[in-house]
Amino acid sequence: MRAIIVSDREAGAKGMRLAEHPRAHAAENDVVVRVRASGFTPGELTWPGTWEDRSGKDRTPSVPGHEVAGYVDELGYGTTGLTVGQRVVGLADWARDGSLAEYVAVEARNLVPLPADIDFVTAASLPISGLTAWQALFVHADLRAGQSVLVHGAAGGVGSVAVQLAREVGAYVIGTGRPRDRDTVLGLGAHEFLDLGTADWTSREEVDVVLDVIGGQIGEASNKLVRAGGVLVTIAEPPARQPAQGRAVFFIVEPDRAQLLEIIQRVRAGRLHVSVGTVAPLEHAVAALTSRSHVPGKTIISVGD
Repeated sequence: MRAIIVSDREAGAKGMRLAEHPRAHAAENDVVVRVRASGFTPGELTWPGTWEDRSGKDRTPSVPGHEVAGYVDELGYGTTGLTVGQRVVGLADWARDGSLAEYVAVEARNLVPLPADIDFVTAASLPISGLTAWQALFVHADLRAGQSVLVHGAAGGVGSVAVQLAREVGAYVIGTGRPRDRDTVLGLGAHEFLDLGTADWTSREEVDVVLDVIGGQIGEASNKLVRAGGVLVTIAEPPARQPAQGRAVFFIVEPDRAQLLEIIQRVRAGRLHVSVGTVAPLEHAVAALTSRSHVPGKTIISVGD
């Protein structure tokens, strides 16, 4: 099969190339998905699972990409709940070949049926951004109606979903970003927008929840915005210190069928919108994923017709 492969840890995304690669096959409780659309997260090239299997053995060249939408092509022994030809969407495993390929093997428990009224490109933009936002707000922060939440990078993939979910649950939402993001963030439903380029964004009143997708100085400065009993949830890096009055939590998104179904239901009902930017075929995936031009929305790779 054709796939995007990486072999050089030091080269990063520029080390990706299109090549022939052994076709994926279904192990026990697996599904082989005939990929129709795939999402990629640049940070995954720093994850151990991209370069090693679960036993620590080198597995390069490896196929990156973990968000997948397509058709069930093959069922492994013992796989139940899905059928060949069914439309599905989900997360490919962290320590196995991913979804930037014509076929990918995925644990059946990490896939959900994809309704016919959601196209593959939209579906492939949902798993990581949607599940990360959901787990940050509702699993790790226990966000509830009447609370306040500050979402960093509110125009980005995770942040834009978090703003919408937080607003829907009845929270007061403050989004941050660059000046060019203001209209987008307020259009998503945020009550306020803060420009991270100004020095006074840290002087606003404290909030119940901070969602940090940036880290570094932004994450560190956010500690002072957590009110007593509040929480800073970050996906950027483990926090160097805890907020004085609350706590900080670092997490890595996990597949969850029930949560992904909740997200899909919101998309179908028009209560949740995702921003798709560039859509490129597999042949042009490397160029699209390494482009420095600013195109709002998530880049999705389309595979096949």
